[in-house]
Amino acid sequence: MSFRTPPLARRHATVKRTHLLSTLAAAALIVTTAAGGVLSGGLGGAAEAATNGTLAAAAGCGKAPTLTNGTRTISSGGQNRSYILRIPDGYDRNRPYRLVFGFHWLNGSANNVASAGYYGLLPLSNNSTIFVAPQGIDNGWANTNGRDLTLFDDISRQVENDLCVDTTQRFALGWSYGGAMSYAVACARAGVIRAVAVLSGANLSGCNGGTQPVPYFGIHGTHDSVLNISMGRSLRDTFVRNNGCTAQTPREPALNSFSHITTVYSGCRAGYPVQWAAFDGDHTPSPVDGSGSPNDSRTWTSGEIWRFFSQFESTTPPTTAPPTSTPPTSTPPTTTPPTTPPATGCAAAYRTVNTWPGGFQGEVTVANNTTAAVTGWTVRLTLASGQAISSLWSGVNTGTTGTVAVQNAPYNGALAPNASTTFGFTATGNGATAPGNVTCTAS
Repeated sequence: MSFRTPPLARRHATVKRTHLLSTLAAAALIVTTAAGGVLSGGLGGAAEAATNGTLAAAAGCGKAPTLTNGTRTISSGGQNRSYILRIPDGYDRNRPYRLVFGFHWLNGSANNVASAGYYGLLPLSNNSTIFVAPQGIDNGWANTNGRDLTLFDDISRQVENDLCVDTTQRFALGWSYGGAMSYAVACARAGVIRAVAVLSGANLSGCNGGTQPVPYFGIHGTHDSVLNISMGRSLRDTFVRNNGCTAQTPREPALNSFSHITTVYSGCRAGYPVQWAAFDGDHTPSPVDGSGSPNDSRTWTSGEIWRFFSQFESTTPPTTAPPTSTPPTSTPPTTTPPTTPPATGCAAAYRTVNTWPGGFQGEVTVANNTTAAVTGWTVRLTLASGQAISSLWSGVNTGTTGTVAVQNAPYNGALAPNASTTFGFTATGNGATAPGNVTCTAS
């Protein structure tokens, strides 16, 4: 995985700080205009209905695509705008894909986001996702009179009219000014966007609306010297309220602990979770546990964001009708019920999803292969020498090296007979050797 922060981004919190703070002060004056302006070009009722599952497959499904990878131009709001498009390898016109928007930071660019693997999500996606990196005017997201929301709408429409998109699976993320734009999308397009992730953001691009629930994941450094963590907490609390979550003060790591603490809020409306990750660090999209130096290939943020996005199931209906069968002409035979309850248990199977120099992504499928329901599960596996888990999603791990135990997350422990679920992780080390001794215990 190559998620190399451009030199400009690495200097974002140092030599560029004076310029950024002056720009943000100007942006604060723009927020009123951005929030109060007329937002034209919205995706409208059809898109909102799509998010509710009534129309999940986009108009581009089944068509021979005309869009290709690379920089695309588009007329939006009377201006020529651009974005970079990344279509999955082996694209299937009949398969609805997830759509992810990655917004760049101040003085960054669409090319920066694309070359960094869309904040590290591209190598984790396993060709399941269409990625878009829009280009901001003046390399920012002032969103004056809603112009950048209009761009989001216009790009979505262009992509979905040509490519097969699952319209219940639209996502957005960004760092710094890009985080502000992702927040603006969550506020104004709650019926369109499925979830957002905001890294070190603030209310700089406006919040038109901001009263409807949207799954939200906020990430912020505890001593961010560019956008104070209080700004990130404020964005988070908007969706703590909107999503009906129980208010709380999440734990945050101590200074010089070089760690992060992720909190999943309780009490949220079903399907509308809120997560908050505070890390001991400054203004960066790539903090690393155990180190004060950001590193794009070792950061935990991409793995946690991917887990947050991928937990949402598609509501896309099948593209072909299920087969029909003739009912039996005679009464089926009856069998005597068993005199002893069926055994309970589970099975676990590992696969390597992706590898890169110095790391890899793994996935474990947990299956209930019995005739009784499972209410919880624990998987144990042994990592090879030199391997260490750096992030894990859809489960709770005990240990990161050697023999590791992974217990189900609160939302995926219950498995009906013949049902299955998965958890995934990223790890450092050579991925050529698969973890061994993979076992599963049910409860």
